[in-house]
Amino acid sequence: MKKLTLIKVGGKIVEEENTLFKLLNDFSKIEGAKALIHGGGRLATGLAERLGVESKMVEGRRITDAETLRIVTMVYAGLVNKNIVARLQALNVNAIGLTGADMNVIHSEKRPVKTIDYGFAGDVKEVNAGALTMLFENGFIPVLSPLTHDKKGNLLNTNADTIAGETAKALAKSFDVTLIFCFEKNGVLYDEKDDNSVIPLINREMFEEYKNRGIIQGGMIPKLENSFQAIEAGVKQVIITKASEINSGKGTIISNREYLH
Repeated sequence: MKKLTLIKVGGKIVEEENTLFKLLNDFSKIEGAKALIHGGGRLATGLAERLGVESKMVEGRRITDAETLRIVTMVYAGLVNKNIVARLQALNVNAIGLTGADMNVIHSEKRPVKTIDYGFAGDVKEVNAGALTMLFENGFIPVLSPLTHDKKGNLLNTNADTIAGETAKALAKSFDVTLIFCFEKNGVLYDEKDDNSVIPLINREMFEEYKNRGIIQGGMIPKLENSFQAIEAGVKQVIITKASEINSGKGTIISNREYLH
């Protein structure tokens, strides 16, 4: 099988000039098929504030009403996505920016209302592995923004970590996939105040223990859930690391082994 590297980068990295330049330069040096999945939530929140639109968050997830959907579309599919694509082209990377609606790459369904109405938020139903494979085979490098579609004419705001995990799972049937979640920390930490307290290897048993003890909390919980689901679906390797270390092998490696020695 051919090697495929998927990089998911958090919003803070793509929103700061120095960290974005470093990340894209490192990304350009990755050999073989690759794709980049990005966020951009802080920029969306900032633009919403300037436009007088209140940003509502529940457990780190954005409530996406019609006005908020317009804003995140402008920021994610426009400003952030095309800025990344242009910079990659300057590095001789033939990037193509996509939402899930382009080429029907990612089909989602609007999240059902239970206790909370998330509005135009999407839960991924299907990733079009064939369309992405065609791009890889023709030398294109997809840059995916965190927007999908429902096949009824609506864009849906969709968690970028989920997009990365579901894309990795769909492509694992045809490629040896390495999925790298990168952000501003060195990996999954024992102590969030100590950047050097990286947990080098973590399995599901350890994850449950650390979650119960409060060592792993907040946004790291869904990130790790996505990681384990990817490994269990055949993704070869999942790494959580600092954005400046995507080519170093440093960070936290996610394992599906029951016992680690």
